[in-house]
Amino acid sequence: MSAPAIAIIATVDTKEGETRFLRDFIRARGFAAPVLDVSTYLPHGLEAEYPRETISRLGGVAFADLAKLRRDAIMETMGRGAARVLQDLYNRGQLKGVLGIGGNQGTAIASIAMQALPVGVPKIIVSTVASGNVRPYVKYKDIVMIFSVADLLGGPNTVSRTILTNAAAAAVGMARDGLPLQRGPRPVISVTAFGNTNAGVTMARERLEERGYEVIAFHASGACGSAMEELIEEGWIQGVLDLTTHELIGEVFGDDIYTPLRPRLEAAGRKGIPQVVAPGGLDYFCFGPPESIPPQYRGRPTHYHNPYNTNVRATAEELMRVGKVLAEKLNAARGPAAVLIPLRGWSENGRAGGPLHDPGADAALVRTLEENLVSGVTLVKVDAHINDPEFVDRAVKTLHEMMGKGEEGEKGA
Repeated sequence: MSAPAIAIIATVDTKEGETRFLRDFIRARGFAAPVLDVSTYLPHGLEAEYPRETISRLGGVAFADLAKLRRDAIMETMGRGAARVLQDLYNRGQLKGVLGIGGNQGTAIASIAMQALPVGVPKIIVSTVASGNVRPYVKYKDIVMIFSVADLLGGPNTVSRTILTNAAAAAVGMARDGLPLQRGPRPVISVTAFGNTNAGVTMARERLEERGYEVIAFHASGACGSAMEELIEEGWIQGVLDLTTHELIGEVFGDDIYTPLRPRLEAAGRKGIPQVVAPGGLDYFCFGPPESIPPQYRGRPTHYHNPYNTNVRATAEELMRVGKVLAEKLNAARGPAAVLIPLRGWSENGRAGGPLHDPGADAALVRTLEENLVSGVTLVKVDAHINDPEFVDRAVKTLHEMMGKGEEGEKGA
């Protein structure tokens, strides 16, 4: 394969016409278009570069044995096999993008495969289910999903021809003109944000940029915080200002709509990079509309953020559990770590007079940290609100000092 490749993932047994059409379209624009056939049932006439027998074997199951598995295990097997093909093409420098097409089955397989690729590689799925809840497919990767409008059956038609060519043209444009992730001249700091902590995050970003850092903000929405963890793991980030650790309450209890898709507050510790942590947004749960609040959380102080987002106050007992988990994660850090506690509130709605103000519950988390953090993790209480300049200045100063010590340590190693 000499030309750069845009791979096609398709259940060819039901989408042979669409697969041939996309392959010809991509090839006509100067790219190779290797087909990963992830179909599992019907015979067909397309000779794929990666036949389904190969995909199944790479997924750990002989194709002849695939039908013995439960249906979800079949999808996972084909997804794993396709992921190995994509990783191999990427590692050889040949893969410039990937385009998947499918219904529920094909979308599931394509998304599993695409999850194996790093952020920055173009990933597009044309799907019949793209108008529904796409979080299980996208997770925390940069996957573009396009609703197919019509079903993908019987080859291109008046509707699907346009949708498919739009998707393929987007993949070609991304592969040709998009910029891959590139390291810049400045050390990179990641900072976590919410609307409730936005004022503090904005100040922190400005102060860090004045000190010569590049600052990347991640919304604490479960997906963004998880993406941050992976980017830390891959070495793109040199320091963390984790001002908005709200996702941890979802990780501990699982009910929150912003529950992370992978564990939070761990990658920086494993990597040994400096991290300064604050309890931004840990004072409440996030749910959808009021009617979606689980029964056990009703009757508490509540902030109606918008018609689709409702914030419910966390109790002292819940924050004690969160505090123990937070302490365990920070105690395992191989690099410098500090927790800064703003004593006048952890969110805009947690200020004195705000609907979620409860200093007694907040204090329960602080006591738990004091009882469980090891001596190597610094705990600092600041008599300010999380969005106040005094708190932000202290957090930025702490991280900047850590970054300096970290750089000295590396030079002396």
